[in-house]
Amino acid sequence: MAVAFVALFAAVAGGAYAAGQINGASIKNNTIGQAKFTPPTRAKLNHNVGAHWGVIDRNTIGSGIADLRSGPYGSFGVTGAAAKPPFGTGSLGIQVSGNATSQSPAAEKVAFGNEVDFYNQQVANLMKVGYRTFQTGEDAAISPQNLPNIALEINPHVGSSTYTSMVWIPPAAPVTNKWSGFINAATTGDWYFTNAAVATATGCDQTLTCSLAQAKQALVTQNDGSGAATIDTVAVSKGRDNVWAGAVDNLRINAKVYNFEPYGVLVVGAG
Repeated sequence: MAVAFVALFAAVAGGAYAAGQINGASIKNNTIGQAKFTPPTRAKLNHNVGAHWGVIDRNTIGSGIADLRSGPYGSFGVTGAAAKPPFGTGSLGIQVSGNATSQSPAAEKVAFGNEVDFYNQQVANLMKVGYRTFQTGEDAAISPQNLPNIALEINPHVGSSTYTSMVWIPPAAPVTNKWSGFINAATTGDWYFTNAAVATATGCDQTLTCSLAQAKQALVTQNDGSGAATIDTVAVSKGRDNVWAGAVDNLRINAKVYNFEPYGVLVVGAG
């Protein structure tokens, strides 16, 4: 019995000693594969597209917030699957004030996007686009369509114009104080061009809006022959219309869905 206790003590003590002595210097470089890590750790290692996402400074006015964060998980009293972010634990939190600058208008604007990965892709090839959103009851009370936009900076090749934003105004969110389903910007809502010359030529301005299909066709019809309309940047933006504080997740651009997590932007299956 005494021998057994001594052996047990030695085994336990030896394991504790070994664990206490293993550190980074004890592990040979390039000997541990990703399969040994937990799924969340592997996700953090693989979010290579995250390096190209962030606040687009030149399209941000005031101190608007666009932050990768945890949650939201619904308002008080809201529970269940609909209250959780669509994938993972996080989302893109957006907050803008309606009266926070000395400019006219005084409202803020913020844009969170990617200036690298979509560059020079043809606008005509944009087939699938949209997002899921978390809209509060307070924001919906201002306007049912008080939601972030999807904004593409493009070279339209219309007349002498080499730049315009191509902006999606979403329809009313189907729910408040919890996550919506996918809101399809290819089939719902309205699109317009910010450049006055392009808006006039295409008939897609903030008053005479177009569907995505109509906007793309107008760019083809009014093309100046110098090349097809191409994308410069893609962003989720808000302002300068109404105050808003909420979240967006699962931004879809064609076959890829961009999942916003606290540690970066991940690509998930479009489904």
